[in-house]
Amino acid sequence: MTGRVALLCLGVLGGACASRPEAAPPQEGARQEAAVATTLDCALSAPEQVKAGEPVEVLFRLSNPTSQPLYVLDWHTPLEGLRNDIFQVTRDGAEQPYQGPMMKRAAPQADDYVTLAPGASVEGRVDVSLGYEMRQPGRYTIAFRGRLMDVATRREDAPHPQGEFREAQVRCPEVQTTVVAP
Repeated sequence: MTGRVALLCLGVLGGACASRPEAAPPQEGARQEAAVATTLDCALSAPEQVKAGEPVEVLFRLSNPTSQPLYVLDWHTPLEGLRNDIFQVTRDGAEQPYQGPMMKRAAPQADDYVTLAPGASVEGRVDVSLGYEMRQPGRYTIAFRGRLMDVATRREDAPHPQGEFREAQVRCPEVQTTVVAP
């Protein structure tokens, strides 16, 4: 009887040690898209000074320095306007909470993507004061949080299926503006 128990235990343990199917390696297309996405250039510009209560317009520029077109989902970027907490805004070092709209949406469609031809740029201008408290005089620092939800290298891949987005981070130097009393 003891021998049967020992054999049963070996059988159970052996099954636990059996090889599992390995996760599929990333596909070549996904690796290429990730590599291309990291090469996107980003820039912000803002007025040096504004009066309290006036709009604080920030220009966002996204450029494609690669030799192939890229398709960027414009959600959560200034390319679609200010519809989510996409900036980090501080006044004299203190973070200003986001108070603007928060969009919830269905799956993206192909027309939610911006085409960036090789060497081309796209721009979006937003009034940051519509989403962040900027009525108090002070020195404000504005930074794009830098996350692109989905970047595709082929038009037919945009949109990627839900859950298979090719997210990309872009580094966008922060800008500063001073709000003065009216």
